[in-house]
Amino acid sequence: MSNLVRLIAACVILGAAVALCVFGFWGWGILVLFFGGFILLSYFFNENMILTQWFLRKEKPEKAEEWLLKITDYEKQLIKNQHGYYNLLMGLIETRKAPLKSEKYFKKALSLGMKMSHNTALAKLSLAGISMAKRNKREAQMYLSEATKEDKNKLLTEQIKMMKSQMAQMDKQQVVRGGYRQF
Repeated sequence: MSNLVRLIAACVILGAAVALCVFGFWGWGILVLFFGGFILLSYFFNENMILTQWFLRKEKPEKAEEWLLKITDYEKQLIKNQHGYYNLLMGLIETRKAPLKSEKYFKKALSLGMKMSHNTALAKLSLAGISMAKRNKREAQMYLSEATKEDKNKLLTEQIKMMKSQMAQMDKQQVVRGGYRQF
Protein backbone atom coordinates (compact mmCIF):
# COMPACT_ATOMS: atom_id res chain seq x y z
CA MET A 1 0.00 0.00 0.00
CA SER A 2 1.43 3.39 -0.89
CA ASN A 3 2.12 5.96 1.81
CA LEU A 4 -0.45 8.40 0.46
CA VAL A 5 -3.22 5.81 0.81
CA ARG A 6 -2.07 5.01 4.37
CA LEU A 7 -2.10 8.67 5.33
CA ILE A 8 -5.56 9.30 3.85
CA ALA A 9 -6.97 6.15 5.48
CA ALA A 10 -5.50 7.15 8.85
CA CYS A 11 -7.01 10.65 8.63
CA VAL A 12 -10.43 9.28 7.67
CA ILE A 13 -10.42 6.70 10.45
CA LEU A 14 -9.18 9.19 13.06
CA GLY A 15 -11.93 11.59 11.92
CA ALA A 16 -14.50 8.81 12.32
CA ALA A 17 -13.15 8.14 15.82
CA VAL A 18 -13.62 11.78 16.78
CA ALA A 19 -17.14 11.76 15.31
CA LEU A 20 -18.04 8.62 17.27
CA CYS A 21 -16.81 10.23 20.50
CA VAL A 22 -18.77 13.44 19.77
CA PHE A 23 -21.99 11.49 19.26
CA GLY A 24 -21.53 9.65 22.55
CA PHE A 25 -20.20 6.28 21.39
CA TRP A 26 -17.08 6.42 23.55
CA GLY A 27 -16.26 2.70 23.46
CA TRP A 28 -16.37 2.49 19.68
CA GLY A 29 -14.63 5.84 19.36
CA ILE A 30 -11.66 4.72 21.44
CA LEU A 31 -11.43 1.41 19.56
CA VAL A 32 -11.48 3.17 16.18
CA LEU A 33 -8.95 5.72 17.52
CA PHE A 34 -6.49 2.90 18.30
CA PHE A 35 -7.05 1.39 14.87
CA GLY A 36 -6.45 4.74 13.17
CA GLY A 37 -3.36 5.33 15.31
CA PHE A 38 -1.99 1.95 14.23
CA ILE A 39 -2.46 2.84 10.56
CA LEU A 40 -0.81 6.23 11.14
CA LEU A 41 2.09 4.46 12.86
CA SER A 42 2.50 2.16 9.85
CA TYR A 43 3.05 5.31 7.77
CA PHE A 44 6.24 6.07 9.71
CA PHE A 45 7.39 2.49 10.36
CA ASN A 46 6.75 0.07 7.53
CA GLU A 47 5.63 -3.30 8.85
CA ASN A 48 7.58 -5.24 6.21
CA MET A 49 10.85 -3.63 7.29
CA ILE A 50 10.11 -4.25 10.97
CA LEU A 51 9.42 -7.93 10.27
CA THR A 52 12.57 -8.15 8.13
CA GLN A 53 14.69 -6.82 10.97
CA TRP A 54 13.03 -9.21 13.40
CA PHE A 55 13.72 -12.24 11.19
CA LEU A 56 17.33 -11.12 10.65
CA ARG A 57 17.81 -10.99 14.42
CA LYS A 58 16.30 -14.47 14.71
CA GLU A 59 18.78 -15.73 12.05
CA LYS A 60 16.06 -16.58 9.51
CA PRO A 61 17.34 -14.87 6.35
CA GLU A 62 14.90 -16.64 4.02
CA LYS A 63 11.88 -15.23 5.83
CA ALA A 64 13.56 -11.84 6.13
CA GLU A 65 14.12 -11.74 2.38
CA GLU A 66 10.53 -12.83 1.78
CA TRP A 67 9.17 -9.93 3.83
CA LEU A 68 11.55 -7.36 2.38
CA LEU A 69 10.72 -8.39 -1.19
CA LYS A 70 7.06 -7.56 -0.48
CA ILE A 71 8.15 -3.93 -0.83
CA THR A 72 7.97 -3.67 -4.60
CA ASP A 73 8.71 0.04 -5.07
CA TYR A 74 10.45 1.40 -2.00
CA GLU A 75 10.37 5.00 -3.22
CA LYS A 76 6.55 5.01 -3.17
CA GLN A 77 5.90 2.66 -0.27
CA LEU A 78 8.40 4.13 2.20
CA ILE A 79 9.00 7.64 3.45
CA LYS A 80 12.27 9.25 2.39
CA ASN A 81 13.96 8.63 5.77
CA GLN A 82 13.54 4.86 5.30
CA HIS A 83 15.16 4.59 1.85
CA GLY A 84 18.66 4.21 3.30
CA TYR A 85 17.50 1.57 5.77
CA TYR A 86 15.80 -0.37 2.98
CA ASN A 87 19.05 -0.49 1.01
CA LEU A 88 20.97 -1.47 4.17
CA LEU A 89 18.60 -4.39 4.75
CA MET A 90 18.84 -5.42 1.08
CA GLY A 91 22.63 -5.36 1.40
CA LEU A 92 22.58 -7.47 4.56
CA ILE A 93 20.34 -10.06 2.90
CA GLU A 94 22.36 -10.04 -0.32
CA THR A 95 25.58 -10.49 1.68
CA ARG A 96 24.46 -13.95 2.71
CA LYS A 97 24.00 -15.03 -0.93
CA ALA A 98 26.62 -13.09 -2.90
CA PRO A 99 28.81 -10.82 -0.75
CA LEU A 100 30.48 -8.93 -3.58
CA LYS A 101 27.14 -8.03 -5.19
CA SER A 102 25.88 -6.38 -1.99
CA GLU A 103 28.35 -3.50 -2.30
CA LYS A 104 25.97 -1.39 -4.38
CA TYR A 105 23.26 -1.60 -1.70
CA PHE A 106 25.60 -0.47 1.08
CA LYS A 107 26.94 2.42 -1.00
CA LYS A 108 23.40 3.49 -1.89
CA ALA A 109 22.37 3.28 1.78
CA LEU A 110 25.26 5.54 2.72
CA SER A 111 24.45 8.01 -0.05
CA LEU A 112 20.78 8.17 0.97
CA GLY A 113 21.74 8.59 4.60
CA MET A 114 20.59 7.01 7.84
CA LYS A 115 19.78 8.76 11.10
CA MET A 116 21.36 6.26 13.47
CA SER A 117 25.15 6.28 13.53
CA HIS A 118 25.50 2.57 14.32
CA ASN A 119 23.65 1.70 11.11
CA THR A 120 26.06 3.90 9.16
CA ALA A 121 28.92 2.13 10.94
CA LEU A 122 27.43 -1.25 10.01
CA ALA A 123 27.26 -0.27 6.34
CA LYS A 124 30.87 0.97 6.38
CA LEU A 125 32.04 -2.15 8.20
CA SER A 126 30.35 -4.30 5.56
CA LEU A 127 32.01 -2.27 2.83
CA ALA A 128 35.36 -2.80 4.58
CA GLY A 129 34.76 -6.55 4.51
CA ILE A 130 33.91 -6.42 0.82
CA SER A 131 37.05 -4.38 0.12
CA MET A 132 39.12 -6.96 2.00
CA ALA A 133 37.57 -9.71 -0.09
CA LYS A 134 38.64 -7.78 -3.19
CA ARG A 135 42.17 -7.44 -1.72
CA ASN A 136 41.88 -3.64 -1.65
CA LYS A 137 43.60 -2.92 1.65
CA ARG A 138 43.65 0.88 1.41
CA GLU A 139 39.91 1.13 0.85
CA ALA A 140 39.23 -1.45 3.58
CA GLN A 141 41.30 0.57 6.08
CA MET A 142 39.46 3.75 5.10
CA TYR A 143 36.03 2.17 5.63
CA LEU A 144 37.19 0.53 8.85
CA SER A 145 38.43 3.82 10.33
CA GLU A 146 35.17 5.54 9.29
CA ALA A 147 33.17 2.73 10.89
CA THR A 148 35.17 3.15 14.11
CA LYS A 149 34.35 6.88 14.14
CA GLU A 150 30.66 6.27 13.45
CA ASP A 151 30.29 3.59 16.15
CA LYS A 152 29.74 6.07 18.97
CA ASN A 153 27.80 3.66 21.18
CA LYS A 154 30.45 0.93 20.77
CA LEU A 155 27.94 -1.61 19.45
CA LEU A 156 30.29 -2.95 16.77
CA THR A 157 33.62 -2.96 18.66
CA GLU A 158 33.94 -6.77 18.55
CA GLN A 159 33.33 -6.90 14.81
CA ILE A 160 35.78 -4.03 14.21
CA LYS A 161 38.48 -5.79 16.25
CA MET A 162 37.86 -9.01 14.35
CA MET A 163 38.09 -7.16 11.02
CA LYS A 164 41.39 -5.55 12.07
CA SER A 165 42.84 -8.94 13.01
CA GLN A 166 41.75 -10.37 9.66
CA MET A 167 43.43 -7.44 7.94
CA ALA A 168 46.65 -8.21 9.84
CA GLN A 169 46.42 -11.84 8.71
CA MET A 170 45.92 -10.60 5.16
CA ASP A 171 49.27 -8.77 5.46
CA LYS A 172 51.00 -11.95 6.65
CA GLN A 173 49.56 -13.94 3.74
CA GLN A 174 50.86 -11.38 1.27
CA VAL A 175 54.35 -11.66 2.75
CA VAL A 176 54.24 -15.44 2.49
CA ARG A 177 53.04 -15.29 -1.12
CA GLY A 178 55.62 -12.63 -1.92
CA GLY A 179 58.46 -15.04 -1.37
CA TYR A 180 59.80 -14.09 2.04
CA ARG A 181 58.95 -17.46 3.57
CA GLN A 182 59.28 -20.65 1.67
CA PHE A 183 58.28 -24.00 3.18
